[in-house]
Amino acid sequence: MENMRCMAKAAVAWVGFGLLLGMLGACAGPSSGTTAAPVGATTQDYDYIVGSGDVLSIIVWRNPELSLSVPVRPDGKLSTPLVEELVAQGKTTTQLARDVEKALSKLVRDPVVTIIVTRFVGPYSEQIRVVGEAAKPQALPYKQQMTVLDVMIAVGGLTDFADGNGASITRASEGGKRYSVRLKDLVKRGDISANMDMRPGDILIIPQGWF
Repeated sequence: MENMRCMAKAAVAWVGFGLLLGMLGACAGPSSGTTAAPVGATTQDYDYIVGSGDVLSIIVWRNPELSLSVPVRPDGKLSTPLVEELVAQGKTTTQLARDVEKALSKLVRDPVVTIIVTRFVGPYSEQIRVVGEAAKPQALPYKQQMTVLDVMIAVGGLTDFADGNGASITRASEGGKRYSVRLKDLVKRGDISANMDMRPGDILIIPQGWF
């Protein structure tokens, strides 16, 4: 009889311990206001937009003296020998090439211009920002088909104090909607099912863990 009582007490203790673990797991989970990460969010039709800090190679066909490499200034404009000032930020390279052709046509007969981006920064509105407990928090230029795993590799992974599974992504393109993301499972455990696509302007927030 005494053995049965001991077994009953042990069972109650295990149930209580299980409930405690469940409560701790709920507290350590993603913060309220977030939803599960969506599947298939890649922007297939993405066109790169020139931003301040980009370096552009401007090639003018049959006019090598007009071909050069120029940075986009902090005000989003660029200057070339025959184009004193031209807005570059917010345009694709094709759109910008047509603008340069139009400006050069006043001095050069039928100019044909090609523009190649040789250093990518992109406009601030489309950069991926990583804040919190990343090894190297920073802003990254968005790339087509970029994923959370690509971002984590670029920032050097998580710190020892990160609550990786409590991380979230704030999506500017959806009015600031927040998605939960399991970074610990992805980075530490290699769970690829926790990977997700990024979108231009996403902010990845990695909180500090309790312990």
